[in-house]
Amino acid sequence: MSVSYPDHRRSPVRVFLSAVAAAALGAATLVGCSSQEGPEGSVDAFLAGWRSGDLQPVGFVDPTGAKVPAAEVVKEIKDLSGELAATPPALNRSGDAKVTKNLATAGYRVEWTLPGNVKWAYDRQLKLRRGGDDKWQVIWEPALVHEQLEAGERMALVRDRATRGGVLDAAGQPIVAPRKVVEVGIQPNQVPDVPDLVAKLDAAFKAIRPALTPPVDLADLPKRIASADPGAFVSVVTLRDDAYRQIRSRIRPLPGTQFRSSERELAPTREFARALLGSVDEATADDLKAAPDRLRQGDLVGHGGLQGRYDERLGGTPGLTVTVRRTNPDGKSEPAGKDLFAVEPKAGEPVKTTLDVAAQNAADAALRGEPKRSALVAVRVSDGAVLAVSNGPGPAGQNLAFDAQVPPGSTFKMVSALGLLDRGAVTLDGKVNCPKNFSVEGRSFKNSENFELGSVPFRTDFAKSCNTAFAFLAPELGPDGLAETGRSLGLEAKWDLGVDAFTGKVSTGGSKAERAAAAFGQGTTVVSPLAMAAATAGVARGRWEQPKLVLDPAPAKPAAPGPELKPASLTALRTMMREVVTAGTAKALSDVPGGPVSGKTGTAEYDNDPKHLHSWFVGWQGDIAFAVFVEQGGSSAVSAVPISERFLRGLAAAR
Repeated sequence: MSVSYPDHRRSPVRVFLSAVAAAALGAATLVGCSSQEGPEGSVDAFLAGWRSGDLQPVGFVDPTGAKVPAAEVVKEIKDLSGELAATPPALNRSGDAKVTKNLATAGYRVEWTLPGNVKWAYDRQLKLRRGGDDKWQVIWEPALVHEQLEAGERMALVRDRATRGGVLDAAGQPIVAPRKVVEVGIQPNQVPDVPDLVAKLDAAFKAIRPALTPPVDLADLPKRIASADPGAFVSVVTLRDDAYRQIRSRIRPLPGTQFRSSERELAPTREFARALLGSVDEATADDLKAAPDRLRQGDLVGHGGLQGRYDERLGGTPGLTVTVRRTNPDGKSEPAGKDLFAVEPKAGEPVKTTLDVAAQNAADAALRGEPKRSALVAVRVSDGAVLAVSNGPGPAGQNLAFDAQVPPGSTFKMVSALGLLDRGAVTLDGKVNCPKNFSVEGRSFKNSENFELGSVPFRTDFAKSCNTAFAFLAPELGPDGLAETGRSLGLEAKWDLGVDAFTGKVSTGGSKAERAAAAFGQGTTVVSPLAMAAATAGVARGRWEQPKLVLDPAPAKPAAPGPELKPASLTALRTMMREVVTAGTAKALSDVPGGPVSGKTGTAEYDNDPKHLHSWFVGWQGDIAFAVFVEQGGSSAVSAVPISERFLRGLAAAR
């Protein structure tokens, strides 16, 4: 028996089946849309995987259509990238892909960041093919990394060192320039008697004048010879050509010696402002670690002084070439004759200073025979230009002339006297007693070698350097008067020279005994030779100005000039400083050529033993002010003053 329904009515079963069919059709339509999506997803996945090293989500085929494993593509990209592999490029798709039936092309930009933050960018085209499963596959070929790359090739970096800029003197001439050196070495299998060779080399090196600092240490040379390959070159020392020529006839005939000539960036002499200039040497492990993007093994780097401070400016920017190398069947790498990118080296910029060659040579010569640590600074009075910065024995990088923090001793009577004159506490011919001893709060002060002058004019107290007279006058300066006067001469100011320098620390406040000691440069007052040379120049000029050393690049924030000094006080102080030379403690300078010399001697106790003394002299002649310091030098008459005399005579001979 059958049941029929009118045409406008539908069976419930038929309605259900229709709904199922509609749902199935809708599902089929969604799957079809997914298979018809563009290739951009595969492009983006490839670019992301290149950077991350994970290309598993991407399908690859070669130009013939054969499948290529994703892991193989990762390896090829790394191999092709060569020396650039450690820093993958930034990769960005350029717009939408262009589709023609089952093939597509998409542009992308490759941007490498090379050493030194150099940017290298170029555009490439990616080809894709739609596979049988409707998925877009990348057509892999080496040209995707760079259009000129082929299988078996790799990118390599070639650095071209920049020409190093020079440190220039006041005349604009390079102080540091390429100069000939000779490296002395030993070939082990040519040495019949090692102890004899070492002894003769040691004697020869010690005969070089001026003496090598530090001396050549040959203690481990026998061990190095014994452990080296028989035909090796065992380096002993590298000498300037002038030093080598002094001993050439002594060491060249010695069995086993070998010699290699080359050039290095050097100053005119070994001593020439060595601590101020610094040195230029091959990059150390610490240098390479500190600046891995800028430096490579074998690069020249400035160490210490101006060379270190301005190393990046002087060093310039190396050139860089991205080239291609090919691996031969025998496994050896050779140039493929293709350069992909190049940046020319940029030469370093010079650093111009105020140093004067004649003054510097005279300063170096004056300290040459001094066995103790010492320093000499010369400053032009008219404009504050630093003409010479010399340091005696000690580590090559130690700039005692700028960095020392030591008591000034009686040279500070120049500052104390100016303060007393400004306050009307003394006059040139006013009598001030100079006893053998003077006590303040139970602390006894005395003069060098226990001399006494009695009641004499203040100018005599100054010329003869009477400590007890200044200790007696200390209350006239008040608790801060000495510091105020010192600051008017640039002490304690914040200077900007283009290199670090200690500008002094002047005693202020404190007990009456401390103020008495400070009045003649003891107590807690400490200075550097540069600070005292600049203060002396201020007295000679009539107004303190910050010294100038680096002219280009010009320091950004030099200290402002000090106040105009009182003319009456200056006249009296200059008179007394002249009498130090004509009738006081620096008579040895009374007959030096070049004009009248004015100045002040000083000895400074540096501990509680009165026999332990630093030696000082500050002064000026014509337009040149200077300061001489000798650590543990004792009496200024036997150390600082003779050095000053040698300096002034040397300067006069050079004019």
